[in-house]
Amino acid sequence: MIYSMTGFATQSREVGGVTIHLELRGVNSRYLDLTFRIADDLRAAEPGLREQIGARLKRGKVECRLNIQTQNNAPRPLTLNADLLDKLSLAQATIQDHFPNARQMSVAELLHWPGMLADDSPGFDQLQPHISALANETLDEFLATRQREGEKLAAMIRERITRMRELVAATAPRIPAIVDEYRARLTRRLQEVLATADEERIVQEAVLYATRIDVAEELSRLSAHLDELERILATGGASGKRLDFLMQEFNREANTLASKSTAPDITGIAMEMKVQIEQIREQVQNIE
Repeated sequence: MIYSMTGFATQSREVGGVTIHLELRGVNSRYLDLTFRIADDLRAAEPGLREQIGARLKRGKVECRLNIQTQNNAPRPLTLNADLLDKLSLAQATIQDHFPNARQMSVAELLHWPGMLADDSPGFDQLQPHISALANETLDEFLATRQREGEKLAAMIRERITRMRELVAATAPRIPAIVDEYRARLTRRLQEVLATADEERIVQEAVLYATRIDVAEELSRLSAHLDELERILATGGASGKRLDFLMQEFNREANTLASKSTAPDITGIAMEMKVQIEQIREQVQNIE
């Protein structure tokens, strides 16, 4: 399959009173470029996510967003840590024995003391396996969207391959006719200037002209490149870089064809080829 680098996927999972959200967004890039936006409580999940994503994606600028929220926004009952409260009370009494004028701790300070309020939310160790499973599910969806987009890109490229083959097929038969037209014009000019036509000179000039405008090699290479383009599309996989290189070869042959052209219709064909090649190149930029 051909995969686009453009994709989007999002998945959620409920775990112990909280909901984990994971989102992936992808656009084209020369390499695999990963960006993470992760809630502070889940920051430790980044190395594992990076490994999972890197194992399944080859190219693209991918943004991964991971956050967590409670399922119920209603206030939770406050449960004090009685053991910690007893220890703080004993510590405060001991300090005041030595420093009678020391200020007592306020209620606010006690409530904000680390560990004073019990938290029944699942910790990272509990969430980690769920995050890993959620990442696999999101990657499945993400790859599916990239595959669907890739199939559309491949279909558009194949349409242009068909048109390119038509242009190549239309060019080859025109070359002998162009040479004959040149020979006829040369004969008329010689007759007008010299009142005679030197057949040997006409043949020599026609041969030189035919050699100069011969594009058989360029047409052959264009056909070979079209075959290779279709083969890569059929093979699939991470083929964007190969296709990008192939577009450079297409442009080289089209430019040579245009430079050798001496007839308006061949020039027009060369220009249309360049348009088709540019349209293919634009699609290739989005292929993984």
